[in-house]
Amino acid sequence: MRAIHLLPALVLAACQPTSTEVEPASPSFAISFSPDASSATLDGRLILMLSKDDESEPRFQVRPGIEAVQMFGIDVNGVAPGQAMVIDASAFGYPHDSLKDLPAGEYFVQALLHKYDTFELANGKTVKLPMDQGEGQQWADSPGNLYSMPRLLQLSASAEPVPLVMDQVIPAIEPPADTEFVKHVRIRSDLLSEFWGRDMYLGAHVLLPAGFDEHPQARYPLAVFHGHFPADFAGFRSEPPEKNLECVRNERADVDCYNRIVQDEAYDFYQKWVGPDFPRMLIIQIQHANPYYDDSYAVNSQNLGPWGDAITYELIPYIEEQFRGLGEGWARFLYGGSTGGWEAFGVQVMYPDEFNGTFAACPDSLDFRHYSAVNIYEDDNAYRMQGDFTSVERPAYRDYLGNITVTMEDENHMELVIGDKSRSGGQWDIWEAVYSPMGEDGYPMRIWDKVSGKINRDVANYWKENYDMRYILERDWATLGPKLEGKLHVYVGDMDNFHLNNAVYLLEEFLEGTQNPYYAGQVDYGDRFEHCWNGDHENPNYLSRLRYNTMYVPKILERIAATAPEGADVTSWRY
Repeated sequence: MRAIHLLPALVLAACQPTSTEVEPASPSFAISFSPDASSATLDGRLILMLSKDDESEPRFQVRPGIEAVQMFGIDVNGVAPGQAMVIDASAFGYPHDSLKDLPAGEYFVQALLHKYDTFELANGKTVKLPMDQGEGQQWADSPGNLYSMPRLLQLSASAEPVPLVMDQVIPAIEPPADTEFVKHVRIRSDLLSEFWGRDMYLGAHVLLPAGFDEHPQARYPLAVFHGHFPADFAGFRSEPPEKNLECVRNERADVDCYNRIVQDEAYDFYQKWVGPDFPRMLIIQIQHANPYYDDSYAVNSQNLGPWGDAITYELIPYIEEQFRGLGEGWARFLYGGSTGGWEAFGVQVMYPDEFNGTFAACPDSLDFRHYSAVNIYEDDNAYRMQGDFTSVERPAYRDYLGNITVTMEDENHMELVIGDKSRSGGQWDIWEAVYSPMGEDGYPMRIWDKVSGKINRDVANYWKENYDMRYILERDWATLGPKLEGKLHVYVGDMDNFHLNNAVYLLEEFLEGTQNPYYAGQVDYGDRFEHCWNGDHENPNYLSRLRYNTMYVPKILERIAATAPEGADVTSWRY
């Protein structure tokens, strides 16, 4: 078990009265930023990275598991230009806990300051968090963050800190321009602005149907494609693929020239979209990055605020008004994969009357008895399975053969280096930020101790009552069942890399046993398919993941035909 070293080496030695030995000095760093990078005093998270690989900057190599680079992190507050911020043996690190554990040798070294803003919340709490700058909460390239250029250094025990100066600033991002088919909207949310104590905005990329201008009388169904932060509408390209595009291999898919396949598929979607047989509809991808993550999980939360209500009752009605949506629940649909799969399912459950069907692929855990590889209600520790005489680390990532390359502790300790108090922008931290109650300090309460993995049962019970989808369905089926009949569709590979299929098994067990009414939806599994299988039994994941916008359309049309109320407009958009 790893342990945080909270005190410098000399202090630790002084605390051992029975020993006269003094621990040897370890490397340390004195990091500052230049006035040219910022003239203001800054708060944030200072991250130091060390790598053996010079193919890219260390900030772009950060990942958990066997390919991890070394990192250390500390909070800084009110730091002025030129002021030294010291990272020494007391700073928590990953994979090595402390600089004193780092082997001597040559490393490419880089420092980055992830800037925090101060938020005065409506409930009176004050928190410091990173405000998204249009990049989708990616700390390594968030505009305004400061960093140093990588340096090759020979590190060994030394009494003098190694100086590093952050004199680079990540530039602002140019927002995408409107095109004939893709429009971009951004609105101020009254609900979110009140919660956060400052102006907060929601955005979306809207894909307009062919013939939108030529058919002003038409009104359209709406499909919400949930997923991670979209820089622009993904998977749509009105121009043919580039003829001389350099071939780039996708290692995960084990496919050469995958970038060409992506362009081919995007252009193929465009051709279908404007073709005579494709139903005319609106598709939107939402921008709801927030101070904790690249999206909000599209539900209300004590820590993130009322994102579910803001999306459902502010953003979607605005889009439907601007672009002639039908504006009724029978004509709205949800789909997405992974994070987007949970959102598509969770939003349908939380807002059962506002949407007419969900198609949730490889969803994040829908039953917290299988929160990845952890049962948060019964297990004592998230990182290890404990026996009488030994323990085994819990896996976080596997391939389709079951080979494990990342553990639960790996991912969580890496997040703790990047940011404490659920501020890493990582996967475990956003689940915690969305699902947990707010603590007295204004930050999310931990579902488990981030260092040791000890689970907090009180927090787990809060998660159960508010966000465990299978439990909520079972608890409330008498009222939810009639509203969800025929609406729930879930797809997952039975070798999902993140073990997400395990929670789907438990969900299916409940759904198949439902009565009055029977759920009348679909749960389907892909044999030996990894993350993120979405129901396509004929093609590999690397292709089907590019076809979300077309694969569920037939099911949507079937649903409209079967459920549209008498007198509903089912023709103006079928030109």
